[in-house]
Amino acid sequence: MNYFAESLSSAFKLIISFDPDIYQVVITSVLISITAAICAACLAIPAGVTMALNNFRGKAFVQHLLNTLMAMPTVVIGLLLYGLFSRLGPLGHWGLLYTPAAIIIAEAILIFPIMMNLAITAVRSADPRLVPTLISLGAKPVALTIHVIRTTRLAMLAALVTGFGRAIGEVGAAMMLGGNIEGFTRTMTTAIALETSKGEFELGLALGILLLLIAFALNFILSWLNSSND
Repeated sequence: MNYFAESLSSAFKLIISFDPDIYQVVITSVLISITAAICAACLAIPAGVTMALNNFRGKAFVQHLLNTLMAMPTVVIGLLLYGLFSRLGPLGHWGLLYTPAAIIIAEAILIFPIMMNLAITAVRSADPRLVPTLISLGAKPVALTIHVIRTTRLAMLAALVTGFGRAIGEVGAAMMLGGNIEGFTRTMTTAIALETSKGEFELGLALGILLLLIAFALNFILSWLNSSND
């Protein structure tokens, strides 16, 4: 018990002293996750709205596929991308392996089905008069999609925040594709795993506390968005 209490005290001291090594990892994690969330949102939200507004053959299969992808282990995504980005892989000449770009791609793929499903749910939960009204006013498919996104913008923003929260907590693919390179691809989760295995429990605990604070802030934002949307 004394060991844990002393480690916790040391962790808080590292946080309040603004230890540069810790906050370098935090900044790297946040920037990578924000970029991944924005990239995924640019594709997932329009795709989700389009799917919700249209009926087509195979729609049920696409929905089942999205649900399956949401449950896919992150190490599987990391393994597939590692094969693509490795030196002997088909995309090896791009030089993406062990770079932040590789982690961003992995996290964007990971959160894409989550954000798309949330976008679909947002459209289905919107005022049922919205789409017929827009169609009666002559809105074309692209304009219709844009108007629906604008009308459900708080729900779409909630999808973006949810995607960011999932991305910043990713560890499997980030470790495989980023290589945990200090000052370059080391994220909070990979640093926690590394430092704990090295016996640097205080440093790992400090990063864990900061990760929990970020998760708390994200949940607060989501609660505020949901209350604003009601």
